[in-house]
Amino acid sequence: MITIGQLAQYAGVTIKAVRVYHGRGLLPEPPRDSSGYRRYSVEDAIDLVKIKTLAQAGVPLARIKELLAANSDEFAAAIAEIDRALAQRAEEIRRTRERIVELGSGDRLFVSAEVAEYLERLQRLGVSDRAVRMERDIWILLQSVTPKQAADWVADKLDAIDDPEFGAIYLDYDAAFNCSPDDPRLVELADRTRRWLASRRTGAGRTTPALDPKLVRLVNESVGITSRSWERLVQLARKATAE
Repeated sequence: MITIGQLAQYAGVTIKAVRVYHGRGLLPEPPRDSSGYRRYSVEDAIDLVKIKTLAQAGVPLARIKELLAANSDEFAAAIAEIDRALAQRAEEIRRTRERIVELGSGDRLFVSAEVAEYLERLQRLGVSDRAVRMERDIWILLQSVTPKQAADWVADKLDAIDDPEFGAIYLDYDAAFNCSPDDPRLVELADRTRRWLASRRTGAGRTTPALDPKLVRLVNESVGITSRSWERLVQLARKATAE
């Protein structure tokens, strides 16, 4: 008969692990002898080695007791099932690692490849970091709330950004962030934007997909980046639409 310390040493585990296996009902806990110590048998050591081997192979502790009592066919079937579960988990880990690697690519982790391309195009255009961050946050929310509309919208944006006039208007909007709301150039900018949108609707270009007004308000409130001049441009756009 051996002590719990000897049992753990023979099986190559810690005493704490033995007690965990006792608590899980995997290894019966023998009664104490007259000296107050628990004494283990060789069979206990063999069972402990089996438990350790199964645990190290990735078998969940909840399944080990079942496997120890299984016949050869049941054991093989259970191991095959566990192997499939582990393979699925391994694939999930592989995909997670790929996503972690993408952290080095910045925005590509949070948005689609199309949106990431659009953001990169804006940066090459010379748009401010503030505006790019705002766009990124908008796209993160849009793709989460309405992925289909977001996909249509970014396709339109990628098409539009090839138009030099769109780029010029975007840069002027970006620069207008710090303008006075009374700056007369805002009126001209709003008019240029209206005319560009009208030509896009009537020309051969892509028709800009409409977004739910409630969603637009949600996005604007969530992003929280605005200025008095931008609010003035919104007012001018609404006035032009109403006329």
